[in-house]
Amino acid sequence: MPELPEVETTRRGLAPLAVGQRIAAVTVRQPMLRWPVPERIAGLRDQPVLALERRAKWLVWRLEQGTMLWHLGMSGSFRGWTAAPAPGPHDHIDVQIDGGHLIRYTDPRRFGALLWAGDDPLAHPRLAGLGPEPFDPVFNGDYLWRLSRGRRSAVKSFIMDGAVVVGVGNIYACEALFEAGIHPARAAGRVGRERYGRLAEAIVRILKRAIEVGGTSLRDFTVGDGTPGYFGQSLLVYGREGEPCACGEQTIRRVVIGQRSSFYCARCQR
Repeated sequence: MPELPEVETTRRGLAPLAVGQRIAAVTVRQPMLRWPVPERIAGLRDQPVLALERRAKWLVWRLEQGTMLWHLGMSGSFRGWTAAPAPGPHDHIDVQIDGGHLIRYTDPRRFGALLWAGDDPLAHPRLAGLGPEPFDPVFNGDYLWRLSRGRRSAVKSFIMDGAVVVGVGNIYACEALFEAGIHPARAAGRVGRERYGRLAEAIVRILKRAIEVGGTSLRDFTVGDGTPGYFGQSLLVYGREGEPCACGEQTIRRVVIGQRSSFYCARCQR
């Protein structure tokens, strides 16, 4: 599933094509994604795109009158075309931009979403209850430590909770916990303030590094120009079960936490 760096990479790829331009038309070929696509979106005409932002894993298209909220789901991706080919069976939505580009949304599994919000998209039910962005100054070790007191759930589940902090998906949670030396199954309430400081710094550092190189190379993910992300080349534990850890004394192990595969080193993480 595309995670925060993949969504941010997509946003950066699409923004130059859309921001400051007008939407000439929206063609909805498949109105049923994860939720039904609101009918009013197919009727958008002559709407200026004021900004293309990201909140958590949602792309926020701020228009002159209202907002489109777009989620990539498990397999969604965008491509920008000046001369688009005929749509395929999984090409569900086209946004024609007055400047000449056509932005096409493709989603083989149809777990993505396109919703409509008013002038305050952050008040939409899908966004209203979210925690801070990992790059927000309020997100730090003290914040995690305070929020974790008394929690018995695994620390990995804790940092993947969107009400705690947004955008820390499975891959980056595994990598951040490894860099911070924290076992993913340790109870969140049993991690000390200093260790949370290291974890918060690792989360921010890893996400920034992933954004710089275009996200993680997942089978179904392509960035705005159709090229894959490359952070997958730098993964230290995720997906490496049975391979030697960088410490040279253990192999990477896998355990299921919250129905998700978690990868760790028993020597480096406690």
